[in-house]
Amino acid sequence: MGYREQLEAGHGAFAAMLKAWHERNGWSHRVLPALSEQLDFGRLHSSQLSNLRNRKLASPGPEVFLALGSCNRWLAEAAAADGLETLEGQDELLAALKISALPLLDATGAPLTAGELLEIFIGLRPLPPGFDLRISDEEAPALSAALAELLSGGKPWRQCREAVLEAYPAQKRQRRERFAEVMAGLRDYGAAEFDSELGDMLITLEALGMQELVASGPEALLERLRQGR
Repeated sequence: MGYREQLEAGHGAFAAMLKAWHERNGWSHRVLPALSEQLDFGRLHSSQLSNLRNRKLASPGPEVFLALGSCNRWLAEAAAADGLETLEGQDELLAALKISALPLLDATGAPLTAGELLEIFIGLRPLPPGFDLRISDEEAPALSAALAELLSGGKPWRQCREAVLEAYPAQKRQRRERFAEVMAGLRDYGAAEFDSELGDMLITLEALGMQELVASGPEALLERLRQGR
């Protein structure tokens, strides 16, 4: 895998992790920026988080990872020491974190640092336990076929091509052509390609009206595709 494919896979993995992290905690895009501002961890904007989740921010600055890593460390420490009282007076933020404040932890139970989050983003580090989707090269062709079947609703590609391509959010010509070839059964995604596409596949499914499946996250999508092979 070349460096471009590595970066693309890392961006996709990071997007899926960020989306799942927010969904598992029930957070809006405002929670982490508000926490970072309140604790002086650095500037973090909700638009940056949205763009990272949708793979529209290819080169975030170091301050983004510093803020995310600092928030993650604080969440782990606050959860262990019941330290949410330091946010008294921040009613909306406190209410969100009292409902759920799960940090991102590595395999040893330690919170992921800013550097480790950056390594995930550029494809140098695997996702933490519970977020590692583990797509193998051997199963990627079958998953590609099941994905095409799911997105097309079982219809011939010619009949659903326009609607599916309209729902697919990627704008780069190369990615759109590759996606169309996979949907038409002319080629398959490799494991790294499939992993990098998962975030956009969820967006595509949502646009096609499959909100219930999308709400369950990328793990549920993969399980559905594996069952449908």
